[in-house]
Amino acid sequence: MHCIICRNCCVKSFSTNDNKTYWKCTFCNGKFLDKLHYISNVSEKNRYLEHNNDINDEGYKSFLRKLIGPLLKKISTGAEGLDFGCGHGPALAGMLEKEGFSISLYDPFFFPDTAVLSKQYDFITCTETAEHFQNPFKEFDTLNRLIKPGGWLGIMTSFLTSDEMFENWYYRRDPTHVTFYCEKTFQVIASQRNWKCEIKSKDVVLLQKNYD
Repeated sequence: MHCIICRNCCVKSFSTNDNKTYWKCTFCNGKFLDKLHYISNVSEKNRYLEHNNDINDEGYKSFLRKLIGPLLKKISTGAEGLDFGCGHGPALAGMLEKEGFSISLYDPFFFPDTAVLSKQYDFITCTETAEHFQNPFKEFDTLNRLIKPGGWLGIMTSFLTSDEMFENWYYRRDPTHVTFYCEKTFQVIASQRNWKCEIKSKDVVLLQKNYD
């Protein structure tokens, strides 16, 4: 068994009181759900439709600004971006468009046009998406291909709690959440792809693709 995040073989299984099996990587400190417990695509999509992604919701906009604020300090006027895993209501893309940026959308359920994955971007946003990655090593390689040299990837996902709190952690109990990260996990992800890694705040990380 290898870690689905970093592909290291140093993984150990453990169980939770709801009879689910998880794996912990002792190299990147990430955790992930055993695929035996993955839900169907139909159930996954229905769960996403329950999310409130209303761009007019002030609370949701405030939440998204946790990523937008640091990212705007890194990108230049006129930069072209991709909202990867934008969901059914791409509020973050709308907020960035109001700032003058051109944003393409990709989501395997709601905006599945793979043509947007055939070019490179100055920046990519990935908010509340990485925890859904069932093959994160492959997904981060895809993101690496999509970012121009010197470009930025902005990720927002809830960082792991302590091992003792993991079992009752609300984030784990969402059936669509299968992969969980901490600061070290992102540092390993960055190191494997020669990226620069900046942890801007709890749950927010910016990754820069280096110039070749």
